[in-house]
Amino acid sequence: MRTYEITIKPTAGFGTLLKGDTIFGHFCWQGAYDEKLFGKDLDSLLSNYKTKPFAIFSSAYPRFCIGTSHYYAFKTPSLPPDEMFNLPEDKKQRIEKRKDNKAKNWMVLSKNKRFSSFKELSFLPDSALLEDIKANVSEDTRKRLRKAGTNKFITSFSQSHNKINRLVGTTGMEGFAPFTVEQHVFLPETELVLFVGIDENTTNIDKIKLGLQQIGYTGFGKDASAGLGRYELGEIDEIDLSKMGNNTPNACYTLAPCVPEKDTFTEMYFTPFTRFGRHGDVLAKSGNPFKNPIIMADEGGIFKPRDSEVLNKPYIGRAITDISKSEPKSVAQGYSLYIPVKVEV
Repeated sequence: MRTYEITIKPTAGFGTLLKGDTIFGHFCWQGAYDEKLFGKDLDSLLSNYKTKPFAIFSSAYPRFCIGTSHYYAFKTPSLPPDEMFNLPEDKKQRIEKRKDNKAKNWMVLSKNKRFSSFKELSFLPDSALLEDIKANVSEDTRKRLRKAGTNKFITSFSQSHNKINRLVGTTGMEGFAPFTVEQHVFLPETELVLFVGIDENTTNIDKIKLGLQQIGYTGFGKDASAGLGRYELGEIDEIDLSKMGNNTPNACYTLAPCVPEKDTFTEMYFTPFTRFGRHGDVLAKSGNPFKNPIIMADEGGIFKPRDSEVLNKPYIGRAITDISKSEPKSVAQGYSLYIPVKVEV
C-alpha cells in the first residue's frame, strides 16, 4: 500500500466535517455511478475489502507554513497528560498546568522531521493555531479576520432552515416547522491535507484524484445541493507516514475514526465516537435511510498492539458490514492509517 498526501482548499462552508469514514462513503458513490473510475463495478471493488482495502482515507487536517517549513496540525492524542506534557511536581502547579493543557487540542508536527516522543512536540489551542495559519494568508483576509474577531480557524454555527408546505405556501406544524443545521466554515485561504492509502493492484492515485475532484465539484456532506461542501484539490505528493514518528514504535496514532480489531491491542486510549450513519443519494429517500449506529474510536487514538508484527502494516482496523436494512451490501470504513509512536503507558 502506497500513501499520498492530497491538499484540499475549501471554497465554501461544510455541513459535514471531513472525517475519513464519511469521505470513503462519498468516494464509493462515485464508483457506483461511474464504473470507468475504477474499471470495474463497486461490488467487485469491495469484494476483498474485508481483507485487502482498495483505499483508506484519513480525516482532513490543517497544514500551514512558518518561514520555509511546513507543519501539520493533528488532533491532540487521547493520552494521560503525563505522557504528553512535562508537568511540575508541585501539586497546585500541576493542577493549574493540567487546566492550561486541556485547551491545547492541536498537536503540531513538522512535515520533514521525525519525532520520538510527544513531549518534544508543540501543542496549541485554537487561538494559537489560528495565529500560525494567519501568517500564510493575504493582508485582506487578515483585516477581515480582525473585523470578525474570530479566534478559531474553523467556526461552527447553527444555520436556520425552513421547510415550506407547498399546498399553503408557508411553514407550520407536521414537519414543516423551521429547524437548524450545524455548519462549519474554515478560515479563508486555509489548506487542509488528506492522507490516502492505496492498493495499487486495484486502483491508482489518478483515479483517487478524479473521484475526489468530482466530490468537491458537486459538494460534500449535508446541504451540498445548497452550495455547501465545495472544495478544490491542490498538489498531491507521495508520503511515508512511518518516517514522521518514532523509528522504534510500540503504538499507533490514528488519523481517522476506526474500529480496532478484537484481541489485537493491549492498551487503547481513544475518545468514543458514535457514527449515526445515513444513506446518501437515492437511498436517502428510501423507506429506511438510516444505517445501524457504529461505535468508533475517533481520530487521535493510541493503540498498543500485542504483537509488533501489527506495525508492519500501514493501517489498523477492519471493515464494517451488516449496517443497513435498505442496502445489505453497505460497507463502512473502520480502517485508519496511522503514525507510529512510542508511549510508556
